[in-house]
Amino acid sequence: MTCIRLLLAEDQSMVREALAALLGLEPDLEVVAQAARGDEVLAAARAQAVDVALLDIEMPGMSGLDAAAVLRDEFPGMKVVILTTFGRPGYLRRAMEAGADAFLVKDAPAARLADAVRRVLRGERVIDPVLAAAALADGASPLTEREREVLGAAGDGSTNAEIAEVLHLSQGTVRNYLSTAIQKTGARNRAEAVRAARDKGWL
Repeated sequence: MTCIRLLLAEDQSMVREALAALLGLEPDLEVVAQAARGDEVLAAARAQAVDVALLDIEMPGMSGLDAAAVLRDEFPGMKVVILTTFGRPGYLRRAMEAGADAFLVKDAPAARLADAVRRVLRGERVIDPVLAAAALADGASPLTEREREVLGAAGDGSTNAEIAEVLHLSQGTVRNYLSTAIQKTGARNRAEAVRAARDKGWL
């Protein structure tokens, strides 16, 4: 039997070890590489021959969505499964845009995850059906890439001047992007806009 070689990226060590142990019980699966940070994923993939990468979305250093895009560029034949605690429709849309082959919530049974791994290797795309329905009902993010970038930068309480410096924009441009993002999210201020966009998975 050919063993499917997995890379598992998850910042919570107990969750990562539990997932690795559960997947290791499958006769045809083997976790050959692990990463605790998103910015460690590429190095882990380079160090081992990997068939499928299992990536958590929210990790320090780099999100699983960004890591998926990086892996897709360097290892176009590698399959990517996105795992998330948060069933946000916007995350699903962004995962597909990043080239993910599957999108599952972490509380799905281990057998379903193992099945998803086998299916993506057969060329199938596997998406949690509840999330798929929610994404269709919710529609696409109304934010442009630049609006999302500016709103995301405002999420840690940065001032317009600080955001402008980091993103190499004028303060007026930052103010305009934030104003538009606030309107599009139906919020009253930037803090509400950040919260609303995060809840939808747009950030």
